[in-house]
Amino acid sequence: MRGRLVDASARQEVRALLADRPRRRDLLIEFLHLIQDAHGHLSAAHLAALAEELKLAPAEVFEVATFYHHFDVVKEGQSAPPALTVRVCDSITCEMFGANKLHDHLEAALGAGVRVQRVPCVGRCQAAPVVVVGQRPIEHATLETVTTAVEAGNITADLPESALDFAAYRALGGYGTLRACHEGHHTREDVVQILKDSRLRGLGGAGFPAGLKWETLRQQPQPRLVAVNIDEGEPGTFKDRHYLERDPHCFLEGMLIATWAIEAEACYLYLRDEYAGCRALLERELAALQADPPCPLPTIELRRGAGAYVCGEESAMIESIEGKRGMPRLRPPYVAQVGLFGRPTLEHNMETLYWVRDILEKGPQWFASQGRRDRQGLRSFSVSGRVCKPGVHLAPAGISVRELIDEYCGGMLPGHVFHGYFPGGASGGILPASLGDLPLDFDTLQPHGCFIGSAAVIVLSDKDSARAAALNATRFFAHESCGQCTPCRVGTAKAVMLMEKPVWDGALLEDLAIAMGDASICGLGQAAPNPMRCALRYFPEEFEPR
Repeated sequence: MRGRLVDASARQEVRALLADRPRRRDLLIEFLHLIQDAHGHLSAAHLAALAEELKLAPAEVFEVATFYHHFDVVKEGQSAPPALTVRVCDSITCEMFGANKLHDHLEAALGAGVRVQRVPCVGRCQAAPVVVVGQRPIEHATLETVTTAVEAGNITADLPESALDFAAYRALGGYGTLRACHEGHHTREDVVQILKDSRLRGLGGAGFPAGLKWETLRQQPQPRLVAVNIDEGEPGTFKDRHYLERDPHCFLEGMLIATWAIEAEACYLYLRDEYAGCRALLERELAALQADPPCPLPTIELRRGAGAYVCGEESAMIESIEGKRGMPRLRPPYVAQVGLFGRPTLEHNMETLYWVRDILEKGPQWFASQGRRDRQGLRSFSVSGRVCKPGVHLAPAGISVRELIDEYCGGMLPGHVFHGYFPGGASGGILPASLGDLPLDFDTLQPHGCFIGSAAVIVLSDKDSARAAALNATRFFAHESCGQCTPCRVGTAKAVMLMEKPVWDGALLEDLAIAMGDASICGLGQAAPNPMRCALRYFPEEFEPR
């Protein structure tokens, strides 16, 4: 694209799409989506025209467009992709339920006019296998249901039917707690203390105490910002989508309370691109909220991800919101000090903010008193795999996976015997059924080489292989490595190569794992060896010669 003259028709098309939107650098990814949605791909001519509009170097636009999986960049001389793409999820749970065969059958059945792709987790693991036709997810997908959707042209995601809309939420007293804050019935210091007393911790994976984070932000210079992580790309995780589809305003009220408490001037919501239905829902409900606000509102911007698991890491998400490649930042400084646009930023997972309203209304002890085995709080477990009732199950912190399966999930599927489990998605490691009585919570699983992360529990049975599941997870990490640091970029690819061999070289894999853990910039490279290590440690029978 270097030195390219801008095509007049491409310039006109890009200007028509951008209309009167401000030509801001941080809106680059939003504008790339506009072009791809309109034309089905990103041509070199359109990228050059967009660079001109934003007064950016063409190479800068090109490197952002090619970083994200969901952008189809068509270089000069290349053919545009087919008008329709069918995406077959091949992550752990979907693979367990036959995604590989389904992909092959669809590729043979749909023909050259439709592109069939293998893609990482799309956040619907409870209904595996899942296929996305255009933007329409097909749960419990079969060859027949997918081909029917393709033939009928059903390619648009539906709005979630169970959502509590703005009018209904207000009729139930919604936004009353936010108004009470603005009207002086609570002080900011009191609200922060209530959060601290509740022992609410960040529910995106890191588990940092929420009240302490708010207190830290209040100590930073103004202006301050809020950034909400709804990227949810960890295989096995779908809790944020679950809550968004049912009660989006509970989360939005919590977000606005947080904004008031730290005196932030704007909120940025970063939603994964796979959640097209949730995006339409949020657009509608934010418009309703802004049309009839219960109190003065900050600036609220909804940003659309573009298919990059690494953007679930807080600093990579912030880079993406700024319109850049989603590469994690070196720290310090931390996001709370120098975050979005260089300002102190309160970054939270969506579910963390979902609980804020209830904690203020019911009191901190209501939340803190929940739990088993001396743990405190509630946890939303995304459960998938070989159980009778997969889905999001709200359970006490410290519950064991065996209790979770028996008390909440209806037991194992008929004919399946509990064999093992991922306690925290693909990166959380794998534990055997013999360790099924461990408390599931922050800080309890590390001695066993695992962690709870976002509480994505994938249940394996005697029909499954921990070795195969570990390989699936490692392939995912190799696919999703941003490439910024050599230990992760090269290490994940090397691990896949070694794990695909009939005999694993355990000593060499361990050396590789140590190098990745010690030298990777972010949690992706540091946690990528967990499934491999656990498979070797806890499932030795799967590696015995046959």
